[in-house]
Amino acid sequence: MYPEMMVVPMREELTRAGIKETRTAEEVDAALAAPGTTMVVVNSICGCAAGKMRPGVRLALAQSASQPDHKITVFAGQDREATERARSYFEGNPPSSPSIAILRDGKLVYLMQRYVIEQATAQQIAEELMRAFDELCARANA
Repeated sequence: MYPEMMVVPMREELTRAGIKETRTAEEVDAALAAPGTTMVVVNSICGCAAGKMRPGVRLALAQSASQPDHKITVFAGQDREATERARSYFEGNPPSSPSIAILRDGKLVYLMQRYVIEQATAQQIAEELMRAFDELCARANA
């Protein structure tokens, strides 16, 4: 684990974008029990999280009309209990940091793993997330 003061800016990059930080398993469970769609961002200290994933997530949230109902983050390697609990919802998928998931009513419907993030630019990640938001999170017009 890295000293907390080193990861604070990495945490804040997502919380400033309106993503709620969850640091315990109980907080993750409570967030994922909420009805609707929830984006779960598994944050990481690695370079692909810093240069690609976090900027891509921020761009997608700033540019997309469709948004998940809820947005949470866990920090891999820092908040282990919360990260393990979040990953337990990604059934059948290996642990991946960073990663971005969308769950609907607590069930996984989308997962962008590290190998995708590593090969994409921040703009490509944002475009893919906006596509997923439109497909999975758009509300029906009344």
